[in-house]
Amino acid sequence: MSLPPPTLLVDNGSLEPAATLALRELAAKLTLRLGYPVEPVSLLHSSGIDPGLIGGQPAGILFPTLEKRLAAGQREFVIVPLFFGPSRALTDYLPENLARLRIRYPDLRVRVAPPLFAAGDDRLAVILADQVRAVLGDAAAGGVRVALVDHGSPVAAVTDVRNQLARQLAGQLGARAIAVAPCSMERRPEPAYDFCDPLLAALLATPPWAAGRVIVAMQFLLPGRHAGPAGDVAEICRAAEAAQPGLRTQMTGLVGEHPLLIEILADRWRASA
Repeated sequence: MSLPPPTLLVDNGSLEPAATLALRELAAKLTLRLGYPVEPVSLLHSSGIDPGLIGGQPAGILFPTLEKRLAAGQREFVIVPLFFGPSRALTDYLPENLARLRIRYPDLRVRVAPPLFAAGDDRLAVILADQVRAVLGDAAAGGVRVALVDHGSPVAAVTDVRNQLARQLAGQLGARAIAVAPCSMERRPEPAYDFCDPLLAALLATPPWAAGRVIVAMQFLLPGRHAGPAGDVAEICRAAEAAQPGLRTQMTGLVGEHPLLIEILADRWRASA
């Protein structure tokens, strides 16, 4: 029985060491789940991290990794994207750069697995609901408000994933949530990107969200500049509380911290076969 092609678990990349360390941990868990090696690499950015901050091993970047493997004779690969939906990294950057690489290696074969969200699969919402319940504990039997926040995307289809997850999350939480609202951390200013609204900052300044307890459900995969404990989302929450003394926010854990994510990734890997 022949081994499958090398598998690369690919995120967008970050300059934060915690993001690369978390990506490596996910790749190690996926390796155990599949029984085949999975290499963690990023599309961009992570090569700027001091290797001394990530165990002495430089962060891997996708296209230099592919070129090294191609020079050694490997021609077939599987890419498993660590992305919620069809971002431009997957629809534009990845295919455009693979096409450039095929100019030199016309026999290059790459199978790209689907992104994490899939119609009919509510496991991402299960993860988000579990993270909300972990914050709630036994409290708030009468329900709280839940703001599902993603980074914010210039691609409407990615924002639609956020909106679908918010609806699924509301169904998962049932009576424990008075309301579940989708929102974004940031957006481009042009009116063409109004589909990203509301922003988290604007939501937390709008009654009835500007008072009481609000759980901020983190639709983020890995820690870093945006999603870490001192990241941008946390700063938005602190600023909202300072402006609205009756408001109390609590952030959930990240999607990448939940064991069910490995099962989703394994299924996406199988779907690429």
